[in-house]
Amino acid sequence: MVRPIVDAGTDESSWRAWPAPAGWPVLALDDGVRAVPPLVVAPHPDDEVLGVGGLVAMLAGGVEIAVVTDGEASHPDSTVHPRATLAAIRRAETVTACGLLGVAPTAIDHLGHPDGGVDEAALAEALTGRLTPGRWCVTTWRGDGHPDHEAVGRAAATACRRTGAILLEFPVWTWHWARPDHPDVPWHRARRIDLTGPARSAKLAAVDAFRSQVLPLGPAPADAAILPPNVLARFARPYETVFVP
Repeated sequence: MVRPIVDAGTDESSWRAWPAPAGWPVLALDDGVRAVPPLVVAPHPDDEVLGVGGLVAMLAGGVEIAVVTDGEASHPDSTVHPRATLAAIRRAETVTACGLLGVAPTAIDHLGHPDGGVDEAALAEALTGRLTPGRWCVTTWRGDGHPDHEAVGRAAATACRRTGAILLEFPVWTWHWARPDHPDVPWHRARRIDLTGPARSAKLAAVDAFRSQVLPLGPAPADAAILPPNVLARFARPYETVFVP
């Protein structure tokens, strides 16, 4: 279900006061996960860091990342950058950010789907060729509220069904439109990833590397930051959340 991402959304103080995450089972990072690098699939540059940047850092770079679009539609009416320029900027930001998490540029694949026009069937086919039984496929939740996030989640789910890979879904925009105990969110499938101090610091540095998203491109309203402080606060927690099958 596509949900409009408007207004300030649910304040982070409400999420911080919610006691439920303390009772969620902790996601185990066993030797099997470390032996077969998880594939993290990001709809746009920055989703991989916002959702599971701490997890990536704790796996010491033992992760492969597929970025589905270049995020060129983040500022559709920008007075500063045309889409092609913004796409190049965001690709470069991804390499910098993931490098701060320990991921080499050779482990990042830019798939080049149009921002706002993900081809689900083609993406499912591409992911099917990359996944193997038991391998983690970590991507955005199919109910996250953003059309690209949901399309990528569905394509990943299809690929996991075909290959026997394990789908782990992370919320991004859910933290904006949902509220604690929201009935549309599968909290019963939630697992907590407790971040080490260094992993959390690396994640925060990686988020900051997306300068085109965390800072205004220019003074015009069309160039406003996509990730202002109230949004970024949701991704500075000492834990991350994934939904298991």
